[in-house]
This record gives sequence, C-alpha cells and structure tokens, in this order.
Amino acid sequence: MFAVIETGGKQYRVQEGDLLDVELDARGGDADREIEFDRVLMIGGGDIGGGVSVQVGRPIVEGAKVTGSLVQEVRGPKIKVFKKKRRKGYKRLRGHRQNVLRVRIGSISA
Repeated sequence: MFAVIETGGKQYRVQEGDLLDVELDARGGDADREIEFDRVLMIGGGDIGGGVSVQVGRPIVEGAKVTGSLVQEVRGPKIKVFKKKRRKGYKRLRGHRQNVLRVRIGSISA
C-alpha cells in the first residue's frame, strides 16, 4: 500500500517503513515523537474498500492519514549559491544547508 502526501509545499510518495526527509516544522524535533500527515492526496495498492485499487482525493482524501515517527533532526545537502556580474569583477559564493526531519513512515489508513 502506498500514499502520496503533501508537506512543506512538496509531495512525496511513501510506503510503510520508508525513511523520508521533510521540512523542519515549528515544533522542533523530539526523538520518537509521532508525526501525523493529514494532507493525503492519493492512496493506492491493497484493499481500500470495495476492491478499489486507487483512491484519488479532490484535493485530499477525506479521513485518510499517514503516521510516522521522528527518527532524528538532520541537515540536508549543501547547496552552493553563486552570484556573478560579468566584466565587473563581482563574484560571491555562499552555501546553505536546510534543517530537515528524518521520519520513518509507520502506517497508512484510509
């Protein structure tokens, strides 16, 4: 069984047991904290009631939720930000690393 969820302005396709890096929320990161994703856009695979294999929301599937547990708070990959103006001798190189939450998907319910 899989689901498509939306969090942090991005969409992710998840299954039970997946590790997922999502945007850091305002609550911070306590280890083993349960996180609930209620913006479920689609559920597929398995038996979803009446033998339907895919259930698509308009825009979300009513009553569906995906739960996971917080594994740890980590930092994402480094991104280089480079600015240059040609023929002016102006160059700037900066870097950025986003704080993300690593979440293990536990259950998908419709």
